[in-house]
Amino acid sequence: MGSRPTLVVGLAAEARIARPLGWPVIVGGGGYAGAIAAAEQAVREGAQALVSFGLAGGLDPALRPGAVVVATEVLTDGTRLPTDPPLRTQLGQGNARVLLGTSEIVALAAVKQHLFATTGAAAVDLESGAVARVATEHGLPFAVLRAICDPAERDLPPAALIALDRHGAIGLARVLWSVLAHPAQLPGLLALAADAAAARRALRDAVTRIRTNV
Repeated sequence: MGSRPTLVVGLAAEARIARPLGWPVIVGGGGYAGAIAAAEQAVREGAQALVSFGLAGGLDPALRPGAVVVATEVLTDGTRLPTDPPLRTQLGQGNARVLLGTSEIVALAAVKQHLFATTGAAAVDLESGAVARVATEHGLPFAVLRAICDPAERDLPPAALIALDRHGAIGLARVLWSVLAHPAQLPGLLALAADAAAARRALRDAVTRIRTNV
């Protein structure tokens, strides 16, 4: 029987995928500050361990949409923070790689290429650095389970950068206005939707495997 960590996610859709685990889930709203607040809330509520769960951007070109990363460590603010081995085992098999935690969205393929070359990190997201930081400050074990959404070679379309509201839900009105203002982004937005669907399937499969092993 494994531990029962609290999951910190950025998106409401990620929370829906995670909830069948029966573990506490807190939505940070898709940003670094929100993830800090969510992780701190988890600590106040008595969490004994934290897990960053959800989607990530690919930095390693070999990782395709839907690849699952169970990180060995999180690189954030120039510091490498190791994840907890028992928690990693509990989360199951995945690409055991370094994950980069940032406070800003990495939207451009050229920036992804640079980050991969300079850090060696396989993937990047907004919540994992926050979770690692809060867990370390409070002496709690933490881990990361993330599925690749946008691959290394793909720029994020403008609509993707403004889609989320503060609750981590997709604001369709903002997306539609962005597409109307910049219709050339539509093919990229459709490709991102397909990638996100593959990533969500991978997360659901991961949840099923974890539940089977608990």
